[in-house]
Amino acid sequence: MTELQKRTVVVTGGSKGIGRAICLAFADTRTDVFFNFASDSRSADETIALIREKGGRSSGIRADVASEKDVSEFLKKVVDETGRIDVLVNNAGITRDGLLVRMKESDWDDVLDTNLKGAFNCMKIAAKTMMKQRYGRIINITSVVGVSGNPGQANYVASKAGIIGLTKSVAQELATRGITVNAVAPGYVETAMTTALGDQARQAMIDRIPMARGASPGDIAPVVVFLASDGASYITGQVIHVNGGMYM
Repeated sequence: MTELQKRTVVVTGGSKGIGRAICLAFADTRTDVFFNFASDSRSADETIALIREKGGRSSGIRADVASEKDVSEFLKKVVDETGRIDVLVNNAGITRDGLLVRMKESDWDDVLDTNLKGAFNCMKIAAKTMMKQRYGRIINITSVVGVSGNPGQANYVASKAGIIGLTKSVAQELATRGITVNAVAPGYVETAMTTALGDQARQAMIDRIPMARGASPGDIAPVVVFLASDGASYITGQVIHVNGGMYM
């Protein structure tokens, strides 16, 4: 990229939580921020408004990352509008918690399809544009539990561990094309998803953190922005842990 070139950033699951914080961290007058959302159009509109307040141009598109067709149409719109994809952040994720012996097959499939297959779909399609450019930054959002494990989350943990393996493999495939692929592994982050755990479960998580607090989405976003920067041009295939010491 040249200094004068406008940057195109794509964030999956960007309408709220960590995804919204990442969108806002990238937003400036030289950046077009595109994100997808599954169903909450009101939150998507709020994210767009916040990005525009920071001088960025933004578009939120309803798309299911588990669907290759949806992802193809989503990313085609991005390329048709801007001609490029410079940064892809795979953040979209869901949970369907339950003990292994009670877990429904549909709960396993839904989580793996969104969290892991969704990242695969987006990387596969975006990489074709990035390879033509001979430039790209891919950042995948995994989780501390992808390396530590967590009872009651076999599906979620498997999806996040899979993202780590996917990151390392694709980093090796794309390195000679000027494309870096890294992962960020948050610990406990205060979002709507974790609030649903209940006060007792949330406190138990915080008790495991040496820094004695959960993260905010704003603690995660700057690390993503750094990995997309020129300062991280020689970093690829890495997992950056942002967890307050929860896992070392």
